[in-house]
Amino acid sequence: MFLARKYSTTLGLILALLMASIPSLALAADLISITPDTITNNVDNTITINGDGFDNTAVVLLNGSAMTDTVFLNDKTLRIVVPAGFASGTYTVTITMSSPNVVNGTATLVVNAPVPTATPTATEPPPPFTRPQVVVEWSEANVEQISTGNKFKFTVSFANAGNMTAFNAQAVFASADLVPLNTGGVVAVGNIPIGGSAVVNQRFISADSLYGKTFVLIDVTLTYYDDKGTSYSDKFTLTVPVAGGGGGTGVYATATPSGVRSGQLIIPSYGTTINPLQPGSQFTLTMTVQNAGNDKAQRVTMIVGGGTSGGSGGTPQAGGVSGGSGEFTNFAPVGTSNIKSLGDISSGGMLQVSQDLIVNVSTLPGAYPMKVTFSYLNNSGEVVNDEQVITLLVYSLPNIEISFYRPLDLFFSGQPGALPIQIVNLGKRTAVLGNMTVTSENGMIESGTSLVGSLDPGGYYTMDSMLSAETPGLVKLNIVIEYTDDFNQPRTIEKSLEVTVEEEFIETTPDPSMDGGGGEEFFPVPTGETFLQKTWRFILGLLGLDSAPPASSPEMPIPPIEEVPIPSQGQGGKGG
Repeated sequence: MFLARKYSTTLGLILALLMASIPSLALAADLISITPDTITNNVDNTITINGDGFDNTAVVLLNGSAMTDTVFLNDKTLRIVVPAGFASGTYTVTITMSSPNVVNGTATLVVNAPVPTATPTATEPPPPFTRPQVVVEWSEANVEQISTGNKFKFTVSFANAGNMTAFNAQAVFASADLVPLNTGGVVAVGNIPIGGSAVVNQRFISADSLYGKTFVLIDVTLTYYDDKGTSYSDKFTLTVPVAGGGGGTGVYATATPSGVRSGQLIIPSYGTTINPLQPGSQFTLTMTVQNAGNDKAQRVTMIVGGGTSGGSGGTPQAGGVSGGSGEFTNFAPVGTSNIKSLGDISSGGMLQVSQDLIVNVSTLPGAYPMKVTFSYLNNSGEVVNDEQVITLLVYSLPNIEISFYRPLDLFFSGQPGALPIQIVNLGKRTAVLGNMTVTSENGMIESGTSLVGSLDPGGYYTMDSMLSAETPGLVKLNIVIEYTDDFNQPRTIEKSLEVTVEEEFIETTPDPSMDGGGGEEFFPVPTGETFLQKTWRFILGLLGLDSAPPASSPEMPIPPIEEVPIPSQGQGGKGG
């Protein structure tokens, strides 16, 4: 009895010492930030105070003065209104709450007075529309009448009737009956000031086509610019009287048109069916062909890769079109040859043509020019070859496979699970990759961002993230890999993976009383260590005795407990 009383006294003393050693905790709150922190006092301003641990007794102080209109929104947010006309200056923001609560942290609020607005000055009306406008004042030849085979000088006076100087004026002379001499028909006029004029001379020689004509036409095209670089073009048609065929008699040959009338084939636009192009890609090159000349282009042949068309006068010859001398190192025709017949294209006409090509597998990334030749006949039956150059860009983008490098474990709702993600470089070149990010709309990802770096061909990179989903079902993982392509442009690789999350597994202990009955009492099976048991083990540890928790084997099945009824008080039994 004495020993039990001794141990009881010791236990009470130890419990009293433990309770005295536990400090009382004071409630605390924090002021983190205010939004906005700078205002103008010409209007009412609403200030939001952000923090943690607020209650409905919180009051905001500005330089120690309480704001009576403090609004408690929640334990993290307060709100006040700084009225218009509040004194400008810098204020220290603090928060006070009823004792014993303590609010840590301060913030700074800057109140500014409005900046006076300058009185706007009168805006001058915009100037009227201005541009140079060049006209022909007069034109004449140095002879009264021109005749067949004779040379003469043709003079034109240009005047600027506009309200702006005409810069870099240039005149181009053309005629079906006259051949320009010395200058080739192009004369630089220079600048023509406002109200000024410029005189231009061009020498011609008449052709044998003047017989029976009373005058010939001379087309003058004048181009010039304003001070902003805007281009202007004016065309004038002038006449010169003809004296006849030079006194001769008989039949004269029909005039042969000069070289100024001809077709001119250009490519204003083009595109490919695959973008971007990579080594081994088969694609269709589509081009728009336009005749920008002043005459029809006849029997047009397109030669992709460059080439020529022989023959003259439109006479067919064996092997007259040569397309085998073109450049086919990086791009080669597929399905058809590199030569296509386009027929006739009238002046100003447009036509869409296509060519099937393949990118050589040995082609490195880069910009590659491709020559395209248009061979046709002009109105004199002469062969004309117009060569154009287009540029095709070749990329070598990473060929990446994204998957799991091992079978997934079972995922349960509310419990984190490992995501063994792996990327493999399936390409033939080293791939330099940036950040890989894993996100999910219906799950939380931990450690979801990592820098990949350089991957050799066949190399791999692994990243182990954690997925936590609150609800069971199919969870979609969005994986994005950033990188820079061969032309230093940012690109991304995107892939989606799916994970199945099962219902949360809850382990329950059956209640023995559910199966029993008849007024018999049963002892329940304890499912865990109680607080008193943990306290007792702590006391044993202080006394230097064995305080280890009882051994348990959660993996071993617990044998069923035999239900033993308790005999009633009135019955006898065997004594111990």
